[in-house]
Amino acid sequence: MPMLRSRRSFVSDGLMVASVAGLGSVAGVGIGALRAQSRRRPQILLRSSWQSVNIGDIGHSPGALSLLGKHFPEAEVTLWPNGLGHGSRDLLVQGYPGLRFVEGSVDATGKPTTDELARAWEEADLYLSGSGSGFPASNHALAFAKATGKPMGVFGVSTDPISGIGDDREPEGGTLRQLRAKVAALPADHLPASLRYVMDRAAFFFCRDTISREYLRAQRVQTPALDFGPDAQLGMHLRDDAKATAYLSEVGLREGRFVCVVPRLRYTPYYRIHQVPRAPADDIRDAINQRTTEQDHAKLREMMVAYVRQTGNRVLACPEMTYQVELAKQVLVDPLPEDVRRQVVWMDRFWLPDEAASVYARAAAVVSMECHSPLIAYRNGTPAFYVRQPTDTCKGQMYRDFGADDWFFEVDETSGEELWQRLRAVVSQPERARAQVGSIMRTVDGLQKRMVELVRATIGRA
Repeated sequence: MPMLRSRRSFVSDGLMVASVAGLGSVAGVGIGALRAQSRRRPQILLRSSWQSVNIGDIGHSPGALSLLGKHFPEAEVTLWPNGLGHGSRDLLVQGYPGLRFVEGSVDATGKPTTDELARAWEEADLYLSGSGSGFPASNHALAFAKATGKPMGVFGVSTDPISGIGDDREPEGGTLRQLRAKVAALPADHLPASLRYVMDRAAFFFCRDTISREYLRAQRVQTPALDFGPDAQLGMHLRDDAKATAYLSEVGLREGRFVCVVPRLRYTPYYRIHQVPRAPADDIRDAINQRTTEQDHAKLREMMVAYVRQTGNRVLACPEMTYQVELAKQVLVDPLPEDVRRQVVWMDRFWLPDEAASVYARAAAVVSMECHSPLIAYRNGTPAFYVRQPTDTCKGQMYRDFGADDWFFEVDETSGEELWQRLRAVVSQPERARAQVGSIMRTVDGLQKRMVELVRATIGRA
């Protein structure tokens, strides 16, 4: 396995930085080699693509790649993915010709498990952790920094210390207002030491919601740049117009004359998706789902009934995750009155975010209990509602942070009638609604440009 050169070294619990001023060589690299390196393209190792059973998780990588390509075009990016199933590898190959992929993991000693990953570490100027929940693969980021002495940064994540299953967590969750208050009351030493250690050593750390940002600030995380940076999904430009056009024609949906509706269980049944044994915590998750699924989706159906009957237009019930293909039929389509059900199309397959983007672009609106379909819609100019369930962590705060307050709903504080009245305002004044999307995206674009500018500046200082 190639030896990893280190320009900096971690010593005990601190970071010792070797100065190159006045030195003829650094860590065995001569001045001539350093000059050659200065003329090469900046190298970014993007750690992303956490899973492929969700078009939001699939879309994180193309979102980051599009943003880097737009604002830092001279950089070369290598993707270190976690999983590229369901056609997501082909999506990236076709969308980003020349993109390099590297496979491998990190062993117990913190070293790459493959030669190709070791070379990627050696060549990279920056480790960039993509959007996701928590700080995905934080141990890999730390291992990279320790082994190479090079900077690593984080590109739009949520760090929710309250929601979920486990010690000191609340399985039922809560509204964002409740979560913010509970997070603010946590002690200053609440953040696990292992996460604090790696976060303190990040060159920058962008949170995709301000609840996460304020939590980490209250925990006194020492990264020099800790700020709000919207989810990378919002940067994705990929579309598949040909596939979307063919599908809409096949099922009889006309541009601007339908809305898309996306269901969600309060807890994703990963044990069913991945066909693994149930864990004890799954009993809690399933019980919450069984108690809440009907009451949540009855509100979406009430909105759908009003929309169909009062506009004469149609509805597409579609998934963001693989398990939601069947769920959409069970909770959105089958229980509808017959006259309405005839006007609802059920998407009976999973899809990729580029096709979803093209379909959403032609919809009058998107109404989703999942967090990322509205983000895809906004990037393509379409108004979209996010109907947040209390178990879906604090990431939904991003909607309020970038100005989509009017289209954000807490499901337990919202009625089907309220959803319909807000949707009626959108479909009756489409130009005004799309102008509102434009305003949202101008805010997002400015924030994401700043994120990439800090990536560029960090590599410039390395």
